[in-house]
Amino acid sequence: MVPFSGTVQQMTEPKCPRCSQLIASDDTLAFYGSQIFHLDCRRPRDLSHEERTLLFRYCWDHAVAQCAECRHGFRQQQLWTDLFSPRTHLCPECWIDLTASMRSHLYACVAVPKEVRRRAEEAREAARKLVKQSHQLSDRADVLMREAEAAIAALRETMRREASRRLT
Repeated sequence: MVPFSGTVQQMTEPKCPRCSQLIASDDTLAFYGSQIFHLDCRRPRDLSHEERTLLFRYCWDHAVAQCAECRHGFRQQQLWTDLFSPRTHLCPECWIDLTASMRSHLYACVAVPKEVRRRAEEAREAARKLVKQSHQLSDRADVLMREAEAAIAALRETMRREASRRLT
């Protein structure tokens, strides 16, 4: 029989075992065995090693980021890094993080071979699906746990009623 504590334990969403932050579908992840974790816990949405390599190899000679705030385009070597915080890929004029702009550029840049772009997008999408499945499994497990606890509570109530009926 399954022990029943009387309280429903909250199932948690997938968390990074290194930093205990929730893992979001757009985080940059690493894998080891069956564990999923942030590639860099201080910058969960940073570029992956592969994305950095592709940008360096194919996009070194042109702008890779557009700042929505100041409307300027920048090459990789023009972007700033804050040495006192985990922030990288910053606009040199207004210090806004341009990581998302760089990633968008990578997946749309015609200088990157079409097959390479497609494979990079597939890898990112596979990671998104994995996180989504983890969330769904957690949700399903939570539902099943609640159903099991409700069934046990109903059984105990029935047992209590039956015991008191026998006493009367």
